[in-house]
Amino acid sequence: MIHELKEIIHQAILNQQKGLKNVLASVVYLEGSSYRKPGVRMLISEDKTTVGAVSGGCVEKEIIKRANTVFKDQKPKIITYDGRYRLGCEGILYVLIEPFFIATNFLNAFSEADKNRESLKIESYYTKQDEAFGNFGSIVTFENNETFKFSEEFIPESKEEVFTQILPPNFKLILIGGEHDAVKLCKIAANIGWQITVITAAKDSKQLSDFPGAYSVTGSTPESIAFSNIEENTAIVLMNHSYVQDLKYLVKLSAHLPKYIGILGAPKRREKLFNDLFEYAPDTTEEFLDAIYTPAGLHIGAKTPEEIAISIIAEILAVTRKKEPFSLRKLTDKIHN
Repeated sequence: MIHELKEIIHQAILNQQKGLKNVLASVVYLEGSSYRKPGVRMLISEDKTTVGAVSGGCVEKEIIKRANTVFKDQKPKIITYDGRYRLGCEGILYVLIEPFFIATNFLNAFSEADKNRESLKIESYYTKQDEAFGNFGSIVTFENNETFKFSEEFIPESKEEVFTQILPPNFKLILIGGEHDAVKLCKIAANIGWQITVITAAKDSKQLSDFPGAYSVTGSTPESIAFSNIEENTAIVLMNHSYVQDLKYLVKLSAHLPKYIGILGAPKRREKLFNDLFEYAPDTTEEFLDAIYTPAGLHIGAKTPEEIAISIIAEILAVTRKKEPFSLRKLTDKIHN
């Protein structure tokens, strides 16, 4: 996830400013099943503090211990961790541990890509061995084809295995509404790394400080708002507590196709909302209607604003990842196929 990499980069810079070395641990291959999948990363600083995680806790302790040699001689290595007898995950993790230094030019390129919501590619070179030292490391490629290495000593060779990961920009959530429930949804969604844009009423506009974790907060009206670049990787939740305002925003949104549009309100108003939408936006497509979920959220018995926020986030995840929600206790196979 890109937000995890952002946290790692941020902490690495702080460590560098303190004169501390960093190493990066990345899961690059998996035999069997595990708590998390290849592509997860953890930053380890010279003072043994960490950011990020590659599993549920036990693996991290082992990696920190075995990273000592990388701090000492700055030589990357591959280690394995067999979770079959310790975690019950039925898998063997292959972990690349490499020196990690954030250069100014890389930071500038990363910040620009993040601002423009661009994807990036990470290629990690490794071998399927345990405690193997060699020419291992990672290369980051941006959409403009600029490439950077985490360690200048690393020179990629074709003889090594390569794990390739594409990191899309943060999932974007647009909240339309400025009341207490919108604040709760913003805070919880920000905690899982989503980029939150909040649109409040122009007559009662709020500040960024009113919405912890928000990327931006603006006051606007359905007539003046201009939506752009919301088709991909974007969900919208209407929390106006006003039928008229919800309808006006739906009319404006009908020219776009977000992955998810959630609307608060009673089930009985859904048919009226759709009928009125066709009256004011006759070119509305069935595909657009299929993206509308009202009342928003999964039926999990949520009552408080925080619980309702969790139900909405869970529904967004299910919709965007094309999963039909049910209890995991019903599974007899792997959770992630």
